Amino acid sequence: MSAIHPTITEVLSRTFRVPVAEILPESTMDSLDMDSLAVAEFAVVMREALGVELDPGTLHRDTSLAGLTEFLRASAGGQAPVGNAR
Repeated sequence: MSAIHPTITEVLSRTFRVPVAEILPESTMDSLDMDSLAVAEFAVVMREALGVELDPGTLHRDTSLAGLTEFLRASAGGQAPVGNAR
């Protein structure tokens, strides 16, 4: 995973109280018990932390953390991501 994954881990563990042991690349928002409201709030917090917009079409409850990390890495690097974060 890239340097973005530690930021995701920190946000999930501190803001949403997700146990660090559960924050794995293959974890999804759903498997981390993140409901739709929590996913929307997570998108806002990540935008503030990384400066990358996560619109509702990008982040879903079935989005994996690996897919999200790749999307954020590509977006932060100025590259257009392929597909969505799923």
